[in-house]
Amino acid sequence: MNTSTPPKKTPRKSPRPSKTESARLGRDDWLNAAYEAVVEGGFDQVRVLLIADKLGVTRGSFYWHFTDHADLVTSLCKQWCEREIADDRRLQAHASDDPVADLVHVLDEALSRGGVDLKNMRFELALRGLGRRDPAVAKLLVAVDEARMAVFIEKFQRLTGDEKTATELSVLFYLAVTGGVQALARPSSNASIAAFIRNLIADYLIRKQAPAA
Repeated sequence: MNTSTPPKKTPRKSPRPSKTESARLGRDDWLNAAYEAVVEGGFDQVRVLLIADKLGVTRGSFYWHFTDHADLVTSLCKQWCEREIADDRRLQAHASDDPVADLVHVLDEALSRGGVDLKNMRFELALRGLGRRDPAVAKLLVAVDEARMAVFIEKFQRLTGDEKTATELSVLFYLAVTGGVQALARPSSNASIAAFIRNLIADYLIRKQAPAA
């Protein structure tokens, strides 16, 4: 009978990249590749081995920049949300003497961000899907929605002079823009459809809400 103590297992270490890999790839390269993976197939496609293969490096390169897969996903979500909030703050700071023109500018920016930039729209849809089962992601999305609504409310309040009306119009505006973005993402969409949607929202929710001269 063998009573010898079995050898202890050595903890498995994450492979380390070569100096060439670590010098060639940065944290943003991994985040950009993860973003593209989400756009192509959702968050299920954010896999370290798959991304490493696309980047042409070993898996070890990943561990120079992230603790694990969860760290990569969390960083990607935070980066997108922070970028969206920063864009909204810049949009809020844009102001002229014409509140109608300012709101039309907001509309054009919103439709362009979601309708023309299909990658951004697909990423946001995937992120909102993830947010339905991940409370941390849901919290990040609340911050994004609040930043967007802050822009709309401030612009509509300048237009109407009434806070309640501005809030109600902002909700309708957000719903209309969201629907417009979805419509523009369809393969059958074209320039005439984009112009129709844009003018419909601008006419009914912006120009017709301006106080009579």
